[in-house]
Amino acid sequence: MAMPMASRSTCAILFILLLRSGHSPAAAFYLPGSYPHRYRPGESLAAKVNSLTSPSSKLPFPYYSLPFCAPQDGINRAAESLGELLLGDRIETSPYRFSMLKNATAFLCRTDPLPPATADLLMSRIDDAYHVNLLLDTLPVVRYVKNLAAPGVFVRSTGFPVGVRADDGEYYVYNHLKLTVLVNKPRNGTTRAEALMATADAVELISFAGGNKDGGGYTVVGFEVVPCSVEHDAAAIKGKKMYDELPARAAAGCDPSVVGMRVRANRPLVFSYEVAFVESGVEWPSRWDAYLEMGGAKVHWFSILNSIVVVAFLAAILLVILLRTVRRDLAQYEEHGGEAGLVPQPDELAGWKLVAGDVFREPAHPVLLCVMVGDGVRILAMAVATILFAALGFMSPASRGALVTGMLGIYLLLGFAAGYTAVRLWKTVRHGDSTGWKRVAWRASCAFPGAGFAVFTALNCVLWYNGSTGAVPFLLFAVILLLWAFVSVPLTLAGGLVASRVRHLEYPVKTNKIARQVPAAQCSPWVFVAVAGTLPFGTLFIELLFIMSSLWLGRVYYVFGFLLVVMALLVAVCGEVSVVLTYMGLCVEDWRWWWRAFFASGSVAAYTLGYAVYYLVFDLHSLSGPVSAALYVGYSLLMALAVMLATGAVGLAASFAFVYYLFSAVKLD
Repeated sequence: MAMPMASRSTCAILFILLLRSGHSPAAAFYLPGSYPHRYRPGESLAAKVNSLTSPSSKLPFPYYSLPFCAPQDGINRAAESLGELLLGDRIETSPYRFSMLKNATAFLCRTDPLPPATADLLMSRIDDAYHVNLLLDTLPVVRYVKNLAAPGVFVRSTGFPVGVRADDGEYYVYNHLKLTVLVNKPRNGTTRAEALMATADAVELISFAGGNKDGGGYTVVGFEVVPCSVEHDAAAIKGKKMYDELPARAAAGCDPSVVGMRVRANRPLVFSYEVAFVESGVEWPSRWDAYLEMGGAKVHWFSILNSIVVVAFLAAILLVILLRTVRRDLAQYEEHGGEAGLVPQPDELAGWKLVAGDVFREPAHPVLLCVMVGDGVRILAMAVATILFAALGFMSPASRGALVTGMLGIYLLLGFAAGYTAVRLWKTVRHGDSTGWKRVAWRASCAFPGAGFAVFTALNCVLWYNGSTGAVPFLLFAVILLLWAFVSVPLTLAGGLVASRVRHLEYPVKTNKIARQVPAAQCSPWVFVAVAGTLPFGTLFIELLFIMSSLWLGRVYYVFGFLLVVMALLVAVCGEVSVVLTYMGLCVEDWRWWWRAFFASGSVAAYTLGYAVYYLVFDLHSLSGPVSAALYVGYSLLMALAVMLATGAVGLAASFAFVYYLFSAVKLD
């Protein structure tokens, strides 16, 4: 039966979105069900505040931990997703409120005289380069700064500093904000994106206009700030209340290069702001482009081409092994005994054929190997699924924390894959005996989650002690434990149960009762294993630079199309490297290939960890304090462990398929 037209159209659209996501990060964001909020002229807009963050300190702190103005109706927490809480976001209401299309200069508040402890805290936050993060209609505020290295070029960054330390050693706070809200009014009241958000039968068009004569109002497409430190005229602010309008001359000294509001103990601070609305040609679906544009597209393509070269080189080696060496050995086997129906004698055999009776012998520490492979398959499947969904636009940056939430949900559901893989491998290495599968499945459900939870708990205690918003609340801690206990563990055990009842894979050759002695090697095979990790790392390291910059320097990473391609190449390289080393070991009559196959590709984790150390020394030299260093080291170790498990599982699977194919072609007694 032919595929229905709607199904073909859906597949075509998904394929196009995936291709476009590699070079246009905002091309696939807004899927049906996502729509803009329209504001009519005069309608109220309220900005929100997120945690204070710093590029040099990885401890986020609450916005209102510093003496800033609070809203008149009190501070209210915004509803946050699981991913936002895990990322340390704490979104709260702010006093910054304006009316659509109404430019204004307003007074906010005059604080009480700063106690010495509060003044010291404020100066400490300025020293640590903490930034204020405002949000308007989910858009973070953007600041443009002149690039000292390239005059005439502006650098874009989100948020703005709490204050600055001047050359004279005095501290100044940015107490006046020049805010610019970029708005867009669609022609005829409907944008092209809205036209695409029609229902499936294209009969009913989603209307955002609401029947207004103004064509549906305006959408917010940009939010910019110029922070200033202004010494207000005492007469101009005398008797002012929050949101009272200030004369234009009250903020006439707003120049980012000039500071005025000095931080001193027992002295109050005065805050104000001005807002201007500017109509922009940027349409609502493209409003995130300014945040998600990543330079260095040529670098990404270079990374991919470099990886393709490595894959092609290793594939050529495999072709030589399979098409020439292996087939030549098989031809010699047929020549010696195939025609007469005889089996070749041991003195007529050489290389890998001599270990036929031991090649499928149970490896050392089989439970540990099965558990690590099961967890590796789970991590790899989670990474592929998350990157694929992100590349197709299902995890929009407008939904803060969606990526982390989706990743956690996918990981929990893939417990079935972990249990199935671990027990299936356990049953295979034991020649069909599934005794003890419950122990294997249980350990698979606890191994990597246990290591991750231990690191996470230790670092979370450090964050709790320092009063950081990065600390996960106790209630969320309990929720995560319950999700693991009632979702992940049952699915893992269910996967193990299914695998224990599946017919096991029959080996093509029988295993001898007495193990064959392995000849002494001139060079330890583990030297080759350690060197083998350089090839997968060469595929990964360029994208790893962008990922590390996103994690630790606050830069946005959203070129998941590139990352998906790199992931596919990484899997190919890991499999090829492992197969080559396995064949080399068998040729020198070393049948102990299981663990070497795992670590031949899994050794890339050592290089990943080494690169993390390099990045800490040379790129994060501004990282301050032992707490930030502990966070970096802890999460880097956890990342390296995940990389080792995922790549090791790929290597073992590829080597097992190769060995099974190799010895299924001959029958040796």
